[in-house]
Amino acid sequence: MADVKRCDWTGEDDELMLAYHDEEWGVPLHGDETLFQLLTLEGAQAGLSWRTVLHRREGYRRVFEGFDLEKLAEWTDEDQARALQDEGIIRNRAKVASTVGNARAALGMIAEEGEGAFDRFLWGFVGGAPRVNGFTSMSELPAETDESKAMSKALKKVGFRFVGPTICYAFMQSCGMVNDHTTDCFRYSEVGG
Repeated sequence: MADVKRCDWTGEDDELMLAYHDEEWGVPLHGDETLFQLLTLEGAQAGLSWRTVLHRREGYRRVFEGFDLEKLAEWTDEDQARALQDEGIIRNRAKVASTVGNARAALGMIAEEGEGAFDRFLWGFVGGAPRVNGFTSMSELPAETDESKAMSKALKKVGFRFVGPTICYAFMQSCGMVNDHTTDCFRYSEVGG
């Protein structure tokens, strides 16, 4: 599919990035643990490129026990220290600690409001349905929006970290809360443009 038009951020030389764009980015995702995983990976990207994180995604899945919220919430300081020794992830103490704390915060929501509470909470910032934008070039895409600012503020209020408005908007793009494929990208119409 080298002859199709894609969003400019994919580049042309990285098969993993191309597959991520073509198969995952912008496709609506649901599920407490699925969304937690993606939010964690977007937070891991802070100060780095998505390419760097994507190439370590399998390492993150292995190290963080498949992003099982209950297992992560029980992690001790020793578990975190062990994770920091693993080259399969970005070894940043604050990001590892935030994953554990964020898992506890997500579980708190679920314990209070039942299965799917984290999913409903996050999707509530777009009214439960994807928003379809009509950007013609990557330069038009915002780094943050009122919705991502509200999501960031609400997540921080319940104890999440590494969830600034820019991270939240990147998360919203990747999990399909917004369709930010450019209008000339072949995926724009496929994911609801």
